[in-house]
Amino acid sequence: MQQNELKDPFGRIVDYVRISVTDRCDFRCVYCMSEQMTFLPKKELLTLEEIMVVCDSFIELGTKKIRLTGGEPLVRRDIIYLIKHLGAHVKSGNLEEITITTNGSQLYKFSDHLFEAGVRRINVSIDTLEAEKFMQITRWGKLDVVLKGLFAAKKAGLKIKLNTVALRGINDNELASILKWAGEHDFDMTIIEVMPMGDIGSENRLDQYISVSEIQQNLLKQFNLIESRHQTPGPARYFEVAETGQRLGFITPLTHNFCESCNRVRMTCTGQLYLCLGQDENANLALALRSGGKDALKAAIIEAISRKPLGHDFMIERGASNQAVSRHMSVTGG
Repeated sequence: MQQNELKDPFGRIVDYVRISVTDRCDFRCVYCMSEQMTFLPKKELLTLEEIMVVCDSFIELGTKKIRLTGGEPLVRRDIIYLIKHLGAHVKSGNLEEITITTNGSQLYKFSDHLFEAGVRRINVSIDTLEAEKFMQITRWGKLDVVLKGLFAAKKAGLKIKLNTVALRGINDNELASILKWAGEHDFDMTIIEVMPMGDIGSENRLDQYISVSEIQQNLLKQFNLIESRHQTPGPARYFEVAETGQRLGFITPLTHNFCESCNRVRMTCTGQLYLCLGQDENANLALALRSGGKDALKAAIIEAISRKPLGHDFMIERGASNQAVSRHMSVTGG
């Protein structure tokens, strides 16, 4: 792998790219989007072939890890075609890892294909183990289908980490039991604070919000959490759970800004490269690729990284809009 050419103004090496392959999702989670969403016309999305060129360009510039996100990435037609392409880069040594963030709804169909294509690790969003509450949070999801997918993924050989968004008054009293259940099935877990992104309709983020520090104090009543040196390309801080032998991560965009070590950028399914999850600074990679080809694309990537901001300014407080950026998480990707 050649030397990384992507260094931001603060000396951080950007070697991790999260790519949204679609803004569409088969769930409507209450903290992520409103129930009545208007999605992009399919003609506005990058083709899978264009996404491949983007991925190849990032890899040639020194990217080590690529995560595919959405919306729900596994609802994108022929997505395995792209995953196999990236898996070939992993096999050749040009890329260290290809991972996927999914809501789990399609895993029962795709798990074997993902492993065969070169994926070894996935993140699965699951915020409750109660079927009725799962429907309440996701609006459209079915817990039994997701659990079927989880165990299919485990059987296929995929390492699984659960992503759980903490929601006050909804699942905060269940987090300890989810952590225990995760340990029983050899799943790691990450607990995430609500992020102020996009209009979520009638839901109120201030009512949803609970700080990870409060959650951690509650978990310490039942678990011995040992600070871990384990690190991933993501923003989580990890602990070893003595009682289960698994890892627990905390993502705290509000109570503990994780920006100082940020090594990632995110591209939308339309080719907009966002340099920070909580800022609007971006670059139009689709325009660069379509007007000037791969050389122009790579130049646009390098120029964009030179403008990467230091960090975001997320906050949730009474009287504020509680919407740091107007785009939904499903647009930028997780």
